[in-house]
Amino acid sequence: MKTKKKITPFIYIFPALLLLVLFRFIPILLSFVISFFEFRVTGIGHFIGLQNYTRLFTDPEFWQSMLNTFWLVLIAVPASIIFPLAFAVLLNQIKWLKGFFRSIYFMPFVTSLVAVSIVWKIIYAEEGGLANTALGWLGINPQLWLAQPKGIFTLMFSSWGVQIPNWLGGPSQALFAIIVMTVWKSLGYNTIIYLSGLQNISKVYYEAAEMDGAGKWRQFTKVTVPLISPTTFYVLLMTTITSFQVFAQIYMMTDKGGPLGTTKLIVYYIYEKGFDDLDMGYASAVALVLFLMILGLTILQRRLEKKVNY
Repeated sequence: MKTKKKITPFIYIFPALLLLVLFRFIPILLSFVISFFEFRVTGIGHFIGLQNYTRLFTDPEFWQSMLNTFWLVLIAVPASIIFPLAFAVLLNQIKWLKGFFRSIYFMPFVTSLVAVSIVWKIIYAEEGGLANTALGWLGINPQLWLAQPKGIFTLMFSSWGVQIPNWLGGPSQALFAIIVMTVWKSLGYNTIIYLSGLQNISKVYYEAAEMDGAGKWRQFTKVTVPLISPTTFYVLLMTTITSFQVFAQIYMMTDKGGPLGTTKLIVYYIYEKGFDDLDMGYASAVALVLFLMILGLTILQRRLEKKVNY
């Protein structure tokens, strides 16, 4: 009887564990092994040791894709925290039709990413697109959007007659357009997460702060922000991981990471090397490097968790 009780929990988790092993752990292990070989779809080649990894350091496409990914993470992650928190605070004040507004905000997240990418590509169309039409109403010249390789800061300062170095140009306008779409796609999910966190804050804290003479802004900075820090940490962690894994937008909205490779992110670069160039060994090496980067950032963020106010 005691043996049966000990085995029963493992029987329940066995199906899920089997799926994890077959479709997660084994592919990761095989990818690690393949990265040391000259492996192509047609078959495994000879052992080449660390050549796939040393090749990374001299591959300009790899570094360009890493720079593009860096710009996306640098802009998308803070935006995916600030805007959802602001919308959550506003939604938390609504007394009527709460479910309706929350559903409206959440709809983009549950909509197919492929469908969303197609719609946004139409919005960014150079002729007849909604984005350029709206700019026309404001008296602003139409933009190339997904076809513009120049950095957004370069374009901004050049319109004011100021020239800045290329390395300060920022992400291309094409990449920035994709960043806007990416932030919008995740807005609903992060807003609902923040909304649930806000509703767990007792009104007692706000009443005490109001009695001490704190206004709305001071209540937000001194009460809401500290008490919402566990939610912020979760959003920061998950958004950072998902930002490094952006792929569908690039595949659907750009011409193989164009223009001039300014939208080619690291995951798309892995796909290109693995399935376009059929160089599975090198693609596996890049994938492992990406895995180690995400793991390192996750560990760093977990260390910062000590400062989170639970």
